[in-house]
Amino acid sequence: MSVTYTSVLPVRDETVDFLTGLLTAERARRGTRAGTRALPCHDQAVLVLRWLLDGTRMSQLARDNAIGRSTGYAYLHEGIDVLAARSPSLHGALLAAKTAGYSHVNIDGTLIETDRCRTPGPTPGVDLWWSGKHANHGGNVQVITVPDGWPIWTSDVRPGREHDTTAVRTHTEILPALTAAGGDLRTLGDLGYEGEADTITVAFKTPKDGRLTLVQQQLNQAHNGVRAITERGNALLKMTFRALRNVSLCPWRIGKIVAAALVLLHIDRARTT
Repeated sequence: MSVTYTSVLPVRDETVDFLTGLLTAERARRGTRAGTRALPCHDQAVLVLRWLLDGTRMSQLARDNAIGRSTGYAYLHEGIDVLAARSPSLHGALLAAKTAGYSHVNIDGTLIETDRCRTPGPTPGVDLWWSGKHANHGGNVQVITVPDGWPIWTSDVRPGREHDTTAVRTHTEILPALTAAGGDLRTLGDLGYEGEADTITVAFKTPKDGRLTLVQQQLNQAHNGVRAITERGNALLKMTFRALRNVSLCPWRIGKIVAAALVLLHIDRARTT
């Protein structure tokens, strides 16, 4: 016995139409014949949005749409891919921030938790996706925000065991782009980026067996007050999209999932920078 009820997605109609248009274009690109798919593009868009926004389980989505789970996952991955393909490039995001007149951007790493584990890492006995800092499995995603905490760019995923400095070095496009923008657009970060202090402005670290000067303490207070609002960007993504609180898909897909969420956030709020 089952109960039918009505639910509402917290997005504008324009957001659903946007994703429907992307899916329609993707089917045309693939040469999909009319009437050969189990769901029309609009219903597929709603399926993808339900998974991203509400974190609805695929078993429920498949049952609601009278399709198999494998078909549901295929539709989901297709939706994630077409959205992620529309995400801004780092160069474009920084150029937009400059054009908007911002004096700086913030960078911060966020851990997107995952229940996928038991992947051997380079260190014996340590899982590739295990984050010692967060005591959980997950993927490290770098997020760049403007001064009020609005996210404008997200990186691909790196295993959760990696430190933020390691992550930005592995993403070979990040540091050169931030360096090139540095003359007009400073980048602020926390002490997790102290290894790249020449490119990313960080606070002064208290020396071992020593203490900071009064001037350094004042500068740290000012820096942390300006930079701390970057946490709003990470919180905004995770609070808006329940799927980002724990990803059950392959962890290497986390980067595209976050990029897809960023595109939807920009479209739904009608804001990019």
